[in-house]
Amino acid sequence: MLPQLLLALALVIALGQIIGRLFRRIGQPPVIGEVIAGIVLGPSLLGWIWPHAYAFVLPASVAPLLGAVAQLGVILYMFLVGLELNPARLRPRLAATVAISNAGIIVPFALGVMLAFSLYPRLSTSAVPFMNFTLFIGIAMSITAFPVLARILSDLRMTHTDLGALALACAAIDDVTAWCLLAFVVGVVNATSGGMLAIALPTLGFVAVMFGVVRPAAARLLQGPATGAPTPAVMAAMLVAVLLSAFTTEAIGVHAIFGAFLLGAIIPHDAPVAVVLHERFGPLVTLLLLPAFFAFTGMRTEIGLLSTAADWAACAAIIVVAVAGKFGAVTVVGRITGLAWRQAAQLGALMNTRGLMELIVLNVGLELGVISARLFTMFVIMALATTMATTPIVRAIARGR
Repeated sequence: MLPQLLLALALVIALGQIIGRLFRRIGQPPVIGEVIAGIVLGPSLLGWIWPHAYAFVLPASVAPLLGAVAQLGVILYMFLVGLELNPARLRPRLAATVAISNAGIIVPFALGVMLAFSLYPRLSTSAVPFMNFTLFIGIAMSITAFPVLARILSDLRMTHTDLGALALACAAIDDVTAWCLLAFVVGVVNATSGGMLAIALPTLGFVAVMFGVVRPAAARLLQGPATGAPTPAVMAAMLVAVLLSAFTTEAIGVHAIFGAFLLGAIIPHDAPVAVVLHERFGPLVTLLLLPAFFAFTGMRTEIGLLSTAADWAACAAIIVVAVAGKFGAVTVVGRITGLAWRQAAQLGALMNTRGLMELIVLNVGLELGVISARLFTMFVIMALATTMATTPIVRAIARGR
């Protein structure tokens, strides 16, 4: 089992780098190439054209070990995402930022709930409670990929522009809200009859401790003129804190990624330990651990499951609703808050980026049994389509087309 795991990681890393470089040449974020590499090695392509090679590279027996590595990668990645959040970005145009980000959550969520009424009879079963299914579809429509958006803005040289700063601030609020909603939905799914309170109260207590105790202590111990470069002992303590925070939320009944993300969010983003963690662990996570997640996602994505015209029509409907909810709502509210139509449309296109964050949410839903493998594949296609459309749309609007 270990040889297959090592081979799968080697192949997805190498193929992801090759496809990622090709995609970057055409103005796409490299993460798209890495996701596609996972799909290429999965049943959608390799398993279809060469089943014996697929069974050797990614046999069913390797899935548990690959899943464990993927979960560790996602936990550390979400912690690093939390570290990137900068509250200072939220101060300029605060009212507009809050209004736009809320619109980018509420409208897609509402449209997703309405879409769930038509998806549930065809793509779910009575074993999945309708409320759980509906809430999850709403969350899946509401995601914006903050890290991928930051990479796209960097490639477009928009990071330090007013529009780029506004997009990052809106995406930060969007992500925090979406992950809190996801934690709530996971709690609802995991709660047995009458057990919701047993999840809600510990979760609220955990959040209160993190903000009331851990955050002030982190600001005092990790930031300040007397704080130098972190020692190995401090770095080890931070990793222990990440794992314990993830363990706590997983034990409560919320997902482990919420604990890791929350810990990253409360640590000062410019503290020396945060900077060093990004420098030392960022490449390890993105180059080694996340490819395991892409391979694991590729094993679960089977485009062959969409075998009828009705399936592809449902996939198209998901893409249309996702774009209408996020792009449409952000564009309209951006214009209302004072942006020119062209800037508002660019902001809407940027906020429509979903990328890796969407895949993390989808894997959570599949693990919980809320969505089927067929619906999972449809949403993966939606995540790829909306993310790939971002850069061309922003550039086209900038040229006045």
